[in-house]
Amino acid sequence: MTSFWSIWVIVLTLACLALIFGLLLWNLKNYVGVKEGESCGHEFDGIEELNNPLPKWWTYMFFATFVWSVYYLAAYPGLGNFAGFLNWTSSNQGITTLEESKKAVAEAQAEGQWVQLDKEFEAADARFGPIFQEFAKQDVLTLAKNEEALEIGQRLFSQNCAQCHGSDARGGAGFPNLTDNDWLYGGSPDKIKETLLHGRVAAMPAWQDALGDQGVKEMTAYVLSLSGRTVNQKDAAAGKAKFAMCAACHGMDGKGSVAHNLPFGAPNLTDNIWLYGGSQRAVEDTLRHGRAGVMPAWKDILGEDKVHLLTAYVYSLSQDQ
Repeated sequence: MTSFWSIWVIVLTLACLALIFGLLLWNLKNYVGVKEGESCGHEFDGIEELNNPLPKWWTYMFFATFVWSVYYLAAYPGLGNFAGFLNWTSSNQGITTLEESKKAVAEAQAEGQWVQLDKEFEAADARFGPIFQEFAKQDVLTLAKNEEALEIGQRLFSQNCAQCHGSDARGGAGFPNLTDNDWLYGGSPDKIKETLLHGRVAAMPAWQDALGDQGVKEMTAYVLSLSGRTVNQKDAAAGKAKFAMCAACHGMDGKGSVAHNLPFGAPNLTDNIWLYGGSQRAVEDTLRHGRAGVMPAWKDILGEDKVHLLTAYVYSLSQDQ
């Protein structure tokens, strides 16, 4: 925050503390002109008000709370921009990239700063790291049948993957279903692990300028016809004549990269499974504007041991399909 608002917060906070302390001291003295234990002259429904002081334990509790609040504000961030004498923070602030995070962690360690989140990560690695290392010694096919490993993999999936693929791993518009055995880059353990480690970047180009409105309509008709849909045959025939521009990735038969052992991740257009929707409008949008989906790389985020376990879980999801 700016210096003005920092000073504003400090002044208001200290003023409130001073007011509270003064109120505590004021309540320790007798200002009503009546001796302690005697009646104040107020009675209602048989209940008489006596001039009794605050209970000692209550008074001590108030003072202890006040002392703690002063210590807390001095030790931890809370008074505007004042960082506190313990040099503590909950996490590295303003981080937007993994590189910035690593740099901030290193700087905090060099400066002796106590970053709570970093310490929690260190404690978790010390406690659970050996467990992941033991699982990493087993191959994916073995882990895919290990209930304990799958339970841990499921938690890793919920924490890191469910935001896009859903808690049930069935995906959504633009996010692949991981349970249907339909894979853009291959569904073998090695391919899944490769995807998790290094990520994927889709590269479906936009064809509006090359095809024009009528060309997009014709190509859409042909693409839909590949999966057995009823379309305008004249448009489909015209689209088929132009399909050579798509064959480099999807193959002349439209069965995609996996069928032809190509590295592009081009989907199979004949199976009626659509990543961005299979309606005429959705296919036209894909052809007009292209698609550039991004699967992030998890190697530097989770580490290879956790990715290995996550691979086993993802692989297991489609084995009953």
